[in-house]
Amino acid sequence: MDRLAAANILVPGVEVRVVARCASTNAVLLADVKERTQCAAAHPVLLAAEEQTAGRGQRGRAWHSERGAGATFSLLRRMRCAPKVLGGLSLAVGVAAARALRGLGARDVALKWPNDLLAGGKHAGAKLGGILIQTRVQGDEIYAAVGIGINCRPVDALGKRLRRKLVALDDLLQPPAERNAVIAAVGREVLAALEAYERLGLAAFAEDWRALHAHEGRRLRVRLADGRMLSGVAAGLAPGGALRLRTRTGMRDVSDGRVTENASRVRATRRAAST
Repeated sequence: MDRLAAANILVPGVEVRVVARCASTNAVLLADVKERTQCAAAHPVLLAAEEQTAGRGQRGRAWHSERGAGATFSLLRRMRCAPKVLGGLSLAVGVAAARALRGLGARDVALKWPNDLLAGGKHAGAKLGGILIQTRVQGDEIYAAVGIGINCRPVDALGKRLRRKLVALDDLLQPPAERNAVIAAVGREVLAALEAYERLGLAAFAEDWRALHAHEGRRLRVRLADGRMLSGVAAGLAPGGALRLRTRTGMRDVSDGRVTENASRVRATRRAAST
């Protein structure tokens, strides 16, 4: 097992910490927000864990992190923008993570709305990782904890337990990438994305997200928050980050729902996102 080491996770301008085990890297960093507001010069912090015991995904679902098998980390940064603007931040982070992984050689990495990293090619549709963003308001300041989990080493039993198709970076890259290098590459891209999002919002990422969207131009079925099913063709993003579907009755924007299936196989991304 390649062990995580703070000294080997190089993200300029960021304080890097590594722990052997914690419940949730997001929760640990958000618990420190009150103390950080008392230090005006506080830098962003990246916390990586060898094992996470109570990680969360979309809608509170458990995120499974096997010891030594993944790149599981969170990046905490103060965001100088209104809280309502942050609704599309996970989409921008997804673009950043995909850029980083493609830069490491995993050329088929794609995105699934709203916060999943998928594989393409012969592993099309298999989940590679996920993103969870949580915010904390302290006084006049808002902090975002960007949690990212990426499968690096195959864990066959995990896919069977979750009853879904999973993929690991080892399946996409040869030779395998060291986990320290994966976290560093993704961390650098995510930090740059947070800075750009703060200034420009989701609009700066919308075109690249659409290019990386695994289901763009395909007919999808989406389970809405109230349990109803909606079918339509994926047609990019609404300005606030909702998934835009072209339905028989017109364009619909889905802000809260889950893509359950698509009528045809996952398509390859239309073009590589800019780096």
